[in-house]
Amino acid sequence: MSTKVRIRRLLPLLVLLAACDGSKPLIRHDAEQPGPFPAADRPVARIVSSRWSTEEVRDRLNEAGEVMNKAGIAPGMTVADIGAGEGYYTIRLAQRVGAEGRVLAEDIQPQFRDALAERVARERLDNVSVRLGAPVDPKLPPASFDRVLMVHMYHEIEQPYEFLWRLRPSLKPEGLVVVVDANRPTEAHGTPPALLRCEFAAVGYRQVAMMEMPSAGGYLAGFRPAGPRPEPATIKACRID
Repeated sequence: MSTKVRIRRLLPLLVLLAACDGSKPLIRHDAEQPGPFPAADRPVARIVSSRWSTEEVRDRLNEAGEVMNKAGIAPGMTVADIGAGEGYYTIRLAQRVGAEGRVLAEDIQPQFRDALAERVARERLDNVSVRLGAPVDPKLPPASFDRVLMVHMYHEIEQPYEFLWRLRPSLKPEGLVVVVDANRPTEAHGTPPALLRCEFAAVGYRQVAMMEMPSAGGYLAGFRPAGPRPEPATIKACRID
């Protein structure tokens, strides 16, 4: 056997021995996932549509304008539109925050995400980006948002405690989560205000605003993080009779 052949046969063994010297693990484990989180102790509404009224009707009521005014959304802000759907709020948020601001539109339905991305490109909204989220994780960058907007979609979140827990780090120090929903049971595509307040509080948010919002079909509530983010095992599910 030639010297070259012996060397070629020895190379795999030498590589294996080098890998076993204790300096590097043979199997790389991903970081542990947080949890488990409690399940929501209430029904979850089924996602039935990306719209609940036409944009023309909503504009006649000045829905987006009133919501943005009461949420304190101003030029230069960075805003996340969660459950953006066809982009009714995304388009109007882009106009409100202007060229110095940013809007991130997120949805968990690929077809909605793709349709909205096409609309954003067609309308040349350079201050908007579109992203696909996950049911338990909006996948927002940390310390980035002045406002996170959730309009008529909170009742569709299957794991609200995990979702809100993962959302918290995305807010700037004075950031605000704004929820617009109807005051009716979750199975009827709404969220009772007491239940909403309890679920946010369970994950370490403090309610700072609650006002009627007839133009948007319900109410507007605002929440800010308060204190440290709780450990998932300490979160208790809410039950509102």
